[in-house]
Amino acid sequence: MNCKPSLLFVLAVAAAVILSGCASAPETDHSSRYTLTNDRAPSDNFDTSGLNDAVPVYEAPRRSGNKSPYTVWGKQYRVLDSNNGYTARGTASWYGEKFHGHKTSNGETFDMYAMSAAHKSLRIPGYARVTNLDNGRSVIVRVNDRGPFHGDRIIDLSYAAAKKLGYQARGTARVEVAAITVKPDGSMFLAGKPFSPEDAAGPAASRVRASGEMAMEKRSLFVQLGSFSSRDPAEKLLSQVRAVLENPMRVRAVDTASGRFHRVQVGPFRDEDSARKTQSLLEARGFDQSILLTDSH
Repeated sequence: MNCKPSLLFVLAVAAAVILSGCASAPETDHSSRYTLTNDRAPSDNFDTSGLNDAVPVYEAPRRSGNKSPYTVWGKQYRVLDSNNGYTARGTASWYGEKFHGHKTSNGETFDMYAMSAAHKSLRIPGYARVTNLDNGRSVIVRVNDRGPFHGDRIIDLSYAAAKKLGYQARGTARVEVAAITVKPDGSMFLAGKPFSPEDAAGPAASRVRASGEMAMEKRSLFVQLGSFSSRDPAEKLLSQVRAVLENPMRVRAVDTASGRFHRVQVGPFRDEDSARKTQSLLEARGFDQSILLTDSH
């Protein structure tokens, strides 16, 4: 299908640590941590129409995941001293269900439904705008993993990010990657040039904002637990959530270019902290494939 990444530092020889990150794995999977031998897309018809891009924020430099140089399968790689000014074009791949819930190179948990990515040399965590050169779509992702280490591929996106760019079925796409850096004062730079947060998602999102469509809706934070093409499974999931949680919740029908979807959502929440706490509570009770998104009332 696509890249076959690995997500952690693995022991290559005694006393030598190799950073594997989200690597395009060899023909044989040598990691016993994974239930699946080959990567694959989730079985549900995941709806990305309400999934927001990652929001770039300043994050203090970290040592975790930024060892330089590092070696994978006999080849040495170097991490950039700074992401500022980075831009490149090449092939993007994606990774999904096999690695969902496992650790990324900097110790975070990989979520195939979140807007994240793996890169060989960008400092992590970081941010980048990725543009599909075949259809002009752009997304903003948070880079928190290493890879892909297969051929000439330059970035590995989460399944959700790849689907938003429209190449999840093909497996790869020609893309442009432009790093987004944020200073402690909140000022942002795209490929080294100043820009405003309103422009972060690229030209397509800017056109939507200019049309006033976003301003006409009252939007809030929700924890979404699933999105289904028919209403019955959505109502069933809603009943299961109501058995363990007293928060307001709903099934919201949304018409998209791919058809009508029924979203199971808890909320709205007044702030991200409240939403994250409820999301953690739901995960502890077995609802472990939720996403946090902004949706209209």
